[in-house]
Amino acid sequence: MAQMALALRSAGCIPKWRGELLDVWCDNNAIAAIERGAVRPLGLLTRAVHLNAWSRTGKLWVARRALDKATDPGMWDTLVGGLVGRGESDDLALERESAEEAGLSEAQIQGREPIQSIYRMRRRVPEGFQYEEVLTSDCVLADDVKPKNQDGEVMEIACLPTADIEAMLLAGEFTVEASIVIAQSLLARQSS
Repeated sequence: MAQMALALRSAGCIPKWRGELLDVWCDNNAIAAIERGAVRPLGLLTRAVHLNAWSRTGKLWVARRALDKATDPGMWDTLVGGLVGRGESDDLALERESAEEAGLSEAQIQGREPIQSIYRMRRRVPEGFQYEEVLTSDCVLADDVKPKNQDGEVMEIACLPTADIEAMLLAGEFTVEASIVIAQSLLARQSS
């Protein structure tokens, strides 16, 4: 797999070499690892974790992607979202991404719901084909917790009422993945 990724890189087929390894999945088993930048050109399955962080007053924390992001720059997203790394558990990936993207500690999200798979994304994207297991968890943040981006991949974080979130969803202001994750959370909250 490493040789294949290097050959793709040499041929100019990998738009950005990340220096990160992701598992290669077959029948829910990790069978190898490959450079992150090669998964979409090859159409390989990835796993992405998302966190819907609610306020105690029923508002949702969301993040706006940095303008230099390769995919969906400047669009709104879940507060936390990212790929599960090689050999990483879903829970560990969510904790890592929560720290990087929102400055949240494990203790601040400890009351979150268990991670669940809600969708398998299959779509063409500029860098190839996105084949992704969408995993999500919801939590309620304490009133004194104010998320703050740590890795530069987010340009704005906001806590918005559901009416604003719904209008933004209808206007297409969220990424496709975030739209699915947030809509699922909104529906679950309305039915409970």
